[in-house]
Amino acid sequence: MPFDAVTTAEAEQLALDAAAARRRCFFSTPNLNFLIAALSDTPFRLSVLRSDLSLADGMPIIWMARALGIPLTERVAGSTVFEGLRAQRRAPLRVYLFGGPDGVAARAAEVINAEHGAMVCVGSSSPGFGSIAQMSSPAQLAAINDSGADFLLVALGAQRGQAWIEHNLAALQVPVVSHLGAVINFVAGNIKRAPPRWGALGLEWLWRIKEEPTLWRRYYRDGLALLRLAGGKVLPGLLAQRRARARIAQAPAPQLTVHRQGAQATLVLAGEWHAAQLAPLRAALAESTATPSDIVLELDQVSGLDSATLGLLLLLFGHQSRLQRGFRIASLSDAARRDLDLACVNYLLQPLSTSPS
Repeated sequence: MPFDAVTTAEAEQLALDAAAARRRCFFSTPNLNFLIAALSDTPFRLSVLRSDLSLADGMPIIWMARALGIPLTERVAGSTVFEGLRAQRRAPLRVYLFGGPDGVAARAAEVINAEHGAMVCVGSSSPGFGSIAQMSSPAQLAAINDSGADFLLVALGAQRGQAWIEHNLAALQVPVVSHLGAVINFVAGNIKRAPPRWGALGLEWLWRIKEEPTLWRRYYRDGLALLRLAGGKVLPGLLAQRRARARIAQAPAPQLTVHRQGAQATLVLAGEWHAAQLAPLRAALAESTATPSDIVLELDQVSGLDSATLGLLLLLFGHQSRLQRGFRIASLSDAARRDLDLACVNYLLQPLSTSPS
């Protein structure tokens, strides 16, 4: 998954700026559970790839990033971002709460409005446990849109919540939208949030089990999956990075050629691609996607793709998917295939067609 290397304060400001400008900002908060689920759940993974902002909401993500030299400096928890928006006095913010157990959203709304702060709750609803379609009736969407909310907080469980947002995003007039899981319960006081030190130490999962004992199965499964990732991908990735550093020190600048024919742009990459040399690729992608186009990548002359380069390709993949435009890797070197595999992004090899899904 791609992550935006922002701080909590920067994420709060991005949300406030989008709300003030009435500019769409669908932000996702992937944690370890997101990562594990996304390995096998394609629609769920796509919901993050198509997000406008992706925040690293989990200490295991930060630990893996630090080990691999990826510049994620801090955990940016969705619940912390919401609390920051709730406490700030810089700009008014109207929020609508959608989801949670029956009556909990209404209670959370009462708590927010009793504070008389910059955040005001302009509506709440608990849609129950029906299908995505049943929770997306015209009346429900009209209630959200007519509220005039700046921020829609969805709490339906991670996979259902992301699916509900994807299903309804085009019809929603609220600029800032996010699934924030347990936040409604935190605000309502049904569940106590872990003290900050627990989160900083990566022990919030233990606190959550104390508050919600049924979560132990999820954390157990995710913990085992984390160990498999560490042994099967992170450690081999560290070894691959050492070899890449030696190649980069001696390699010339990577080469990029762009061929355009009608509504298709073909990008031919060659050499060792890494964070310090990405300016030409960023510029080519910006130019190639300035108008809706199908994108073809030729990577058979590539000797390496670091995480920053792969992050750009993931953003491109998400952009093309959102616009229902084509994306295809036409050729691939063994080195590029190895880097895709180590990053668990082999799904980039599955072409996107221009037909609606």
